[in-house]
Amino acid sequence: MPQNIEKTEAVMTAAPVIPVLIVEDPAKAVPMAEALVRGGLPAIEITLRTPRALEAIRLVAENVEGAIPGAGTVLNEEQYEAALAAGSQFIVSPGATPALLDVADKHDVPLLPGAATASEVMYLLERGYSRLKFFPAEQAGGASYLKSLSSPLAGAKFCPTGGVTLDKAPDYLKLQNVLCVGGSWIADAKAIASDDWAGIEERARAAATLRG
Repeated sequence: MPQNIEKTEAVMTAAPVIPVLIVEDPAKAVPMAEALVRGGLPAIEITLRTPRALEAIRLVAENVEGAIPGAGTVLNEEQYEAALAAGSQFIVSPGATPALLDVADKHDVPLLPGAATASEVMYLLERGYSRLKFFPAEQAGGASYLKSLSSPLAGAKFCPTGGVTLDKAPDYLKLQNVLCVGGSWIADAKAIASDDWAGIEERARAAATLRG
């Protein structure tokens, strides 16, 4: 089936920023997510870059009211299925393969697949995917490059991720083909490790006001 636009947009428009997180210790996941939700950022992408990331997703899904937990850096069918079993409400991948899209087509939980070139966007549009992750955003050309895609590929809307900071986020968010941005500055590894929940909440509040 094609991408569920309604469900995907619900995640992408919940706030201007989706925090992209690397969680080493699942015990930190709940207070971290609570701080993000209090700050106004309900969609939370926990990347599958650590051995216990799925446990962290499960804890957020089961314990944090108002959170929309998702799994990032999903590369294959095994990870996709495991992320769903852990309670992920959305899936994010750095790119897209036919095999990954075939798995996504079997499920109602939305996939936000990555693309960095016009050809990759065209392929995803052919597969019925029009809400995409632009990755790696800064390294691939930044806001000016993404703006240049808006006319020839008008059907695609993006969440730029990769090198996006508080200072750079507004340049993306003002583009017509951008619905949100993904960023790690709100809750980086140091902040999580030091239990800086107040700082995370403060940065989340600032991010939540970037648009509108």
